[in-house]
Amino acid sequence: MKSVRIALCALLVTGAVGLSPATASSTSAPRGAFTLTSAAFADGGVIPKVHECTSGGGSDPGKRNESPPLTWSGAPTAAKSYAIVMRDVDNSNLIHWVIYDIPASTTTLPQNVDHAYRPSTPAGARQVYYRGSASLYGYQGPCSPSTVNTYDFVVHALDQASLTSLNANSSTRTAAREIAAASIGSARITGES
Repeated sequence: MKSVRIALCALLVTGAVGLSPATASSTSAPRGAFTLTSAAFADGGVIPKVHECTSGGGSDPGKRNESPPLTWSGAPTAAKSYAIVMRDVDNSNLIHWVIYDIPASTTTLPQNVDHAYRPSTPAGARQVYYRGSASLYGYQGPCSPSTVNTYDFVVHALDQASLTSLNANSSTRTAAREIAAASIGSARITGES
């Protein structure tokens, strides 16, 4: 029995050593999985100050309230558009950003999307007005000066090219509900701030 265990262990070690890093990584995540990444921070990492809010009353010039760059891949082929919803999961899932009607041909958002209902990039996209510590269209960065909170960015692949039921007066909650109802797949990344 002992010799059988030793032989099994040797076989397992030999098999594990024979795995290349590419083989090992392809078994951990399915090929073509819907993923969301950012060049600004790793999943679960620290969100840089440039992406923090400027509305907390502080005078830190590093806090510029710029949305982070985001890239996604592996979305469902039936996607007709995309939407992104950002929430502060440690503050009752407070919604900080909703951008939708992102064209299906788009797979990346640049850093610092305009604070406008219809930003210049990506063309055709719309953003919801944020009503909170700041009042603006689009991205409102992390605003937790005394705690470290987790922020969840989720990209949704939608079954509609445009969410026509939403307009410049829609609330973040209404927009998030409409996005969830039209979602055919999603990917997420989280950051700490």
